[in-house]
Amino acid sequence: MAHRILPSACALSLLLAACSGGEEAKAPEPAAKGPPGSIGLTPAQVARLDIAFAAATAATEVPVADVPATIAPPPNARVAVAATIPGSVTRTMVVEGQQVRAGQPLAVIASREVLTMQAAMEQASARAAVSRASAHRLDQLAREGVIAGARADEAGASRREAEAELGEQKRALALIHAGRSGGTYTLTAPIAGTVTKAAIEAGAPVDGTSAPYVIDAAGRYEITAQLPERLIGQIRPGMKVVLEGVTGTVTSVGSTVDATTRSALLRATVPASAGFISGRATTVTLLKPATSGAIAVPTNAVVMIEGKPVVFVRTPGGIVRRAVTSAGAAGDLTVLLSGVKAGEQVAISGTSELKALAAN
Repeated sequence: MAHRILPSACALSLLLAACSGGEEAKAPEPAAKGPPGSIGLTPAQVARLDIAFAAATAATEVPVADVPATIAPPPNARVAVAATIPGSVTRTMVVEGQQVRAGQPLAVIASREVLTMQAAMEQASARAAVSRASAHRLDQLAREGVIAGARADEAGASRREAEAELGEQKRALALIHAGRSGGTYTLTAPIAGTVTKAAIEAGAPVDGTSAPYVIDAAGRYEITAQLPERLIGQIRPGMKVVLEGVTGTVTSVGSTVDATTRSALLRATVPASAGFISGRATTVTLLKPATSGAIAVPTNAVVMIEGKPVVFVRTPGGIVRRAVTSAGAAGDLTVLLSGVKAGEQVAISGTSELKALAAN
């Protein structure tokens, strides 16, 4: 993998003095003058070095600690999709990790039992048709006085019985999403969510006791984490957590300390996001309310010089290097306790070049 080489101050000086176009060299642009310690760059030089800025904002939370956690579905949000009738898989339509909607087809199963059920439905349909025709004919004869009314009543009862049997056959096939013929039925998603298990492949057998698919409800996940003993009492329900850039809320904090891990169980909920899969181990950042004066800046604005964090701030007199005190990162933001004020513009790109110029 290619590595970016930090430009030397000499190389940057040549870059800043180079012409922006054409073959004839132009005179170097005069550097902007500023207070001692500032990096004097004209707007054109800032653009040439691809230096971009973002405003610092007041922070509402500060990171407390990163703790190990596990992603899990919230209570009552996991559904197993069972292959209710034995058969053989002829087609699969989704893969593990895929988002599905309620009613979306998951797989097609060929089954001898379904073929038998479809044949029984056709027979019931034929019997119902004969019964309807017979009942209609006898009812007409009874009204004309040709036959006794009791015979017409018996024919009507037989018609209703045949139609009830046909309706039952149709409902049974509808429940398993099977058509009128073909001997196949379709597994469908009962809820919208993420397929977290797909233990099925074309040609494989399934039976009525297997659940080849598991779906976690879309919308949110639960996080279970081990809260170190030293943080018990500091973290409370309602506080925020950050998981891979997604912000969630603490729902409960256990008070019992595990004798082995010296930690308590913490639970939080987070909105669903791409890449969240139940059972996956991860790390979650715990947050607490920020003190007055805490500032949030994009994480890529903070660079290390001689082992200490600094940011480059744009001022009327130039770009100034400022030493800062960092409280830690939460997602794409880093919280600073000193060195920058809300509203100030901090460099978020071109910081390597600024680093080299500051060292000159």
